[in-house]
Amino acid sequence: MDDRFRGLGVALVTPFLPKGNIDHAGLERLIDHQIAGGVDYVVSMGTTGESVTLTKAEKKELLAQTIGFVRNRVPVVLGVGGNSTAEVVENLNAFDMDGVDAILSVSPYYNKPTQEGIYQHYKAIAQVALRPIILYNVPGRTASNMTAETTLRLAKDFRNIIAIKEASADLDQMGRILKHKPKDFMLISGDDALTLPIIAMGGVGVISVVGNALPAEFGTLVKAALKGDLDTARREHLRLLELIGLLFAEGNPGGIKHVLKVLGLCGDTLRLPLVNVSEATAGKLYQALADADVVRL
Repeated sequence: MDDRFRGLGVALVTPFLPKGNIDHAGLERLIDHQIAGGVDYVVSMGTTGESVTLTKAEKKELLAQTIGFVRNRVPVVLGVGGNSTAEVVENLNAFDMDGVDAILSVSPYYNKPTQEGIYQHYKAIAQVALRPIILYNVPGRTASNMTAETTLRLAKDFRNIIAIKEASADLDQMGRILKHKPKDFMLISGDDALTLPIIAMGGVGVISVVGNALPAEFGTLVKAALKGDLDTARREHLRLLELIGLLFAEGNPGGIKHVLKVLGLCGDTLRLPLVNVSEATAGKLYQALADADVVRL
């Protein structure tokens, strides 16, 4: 098992300046905040990073900046996915992988491929990838679920496919993966609110959204759960649960970017078609931060 990806991973937002350019100073503050908070690794250009709105040039620049700001203090995972297998392979070959420790690749979206199509997609990626691969199943965004059987087939057929980020919210499906997976294959929560039950079942951690703002606090939950300290994990889960729910009330990453602005880490600029959270949700988020003892009213 690759212990580099055990524990708390954070799917970094991409900070933007008010006019829409990447905010490199904000990115550096955010990364330093993660590492000071004790995260185990960071993920660049996942869903939370608004990767689908970035140009190819921006992606290369953002990756280089992220690696530079991390300075080898934690592993870096790069998000590379899409609904064209050939384009994903091309993009993998285009990135400079120095400083990249693994690839997170989302299951193809929009096309709604069969399970065999999903398998062949990842087979093509596995045959060219220069770094270990973390599968990413998120049916709420892709409009197709990668079944436990497909995940297990990939895990058994390709040694460089080392884990899955599971965001199906289907604990039964995750249980089947955990029961039948190869010994070294890892299941990682893709849902902050389900991190505790997933770790209790045998998951190794989470790739988190709330960790952008509260790495130390959410890290306490993850580390306690992994140690079997369920009292501490349960307490932290319940303390943060309302905040986590509100982060997604009007879509991701609008909620977390608002919280990051409140905390002074970066601005809340989003790229269309995403827009900022409403004043009503912003007020609820601030109240939830106060209830969790993060800010004072």
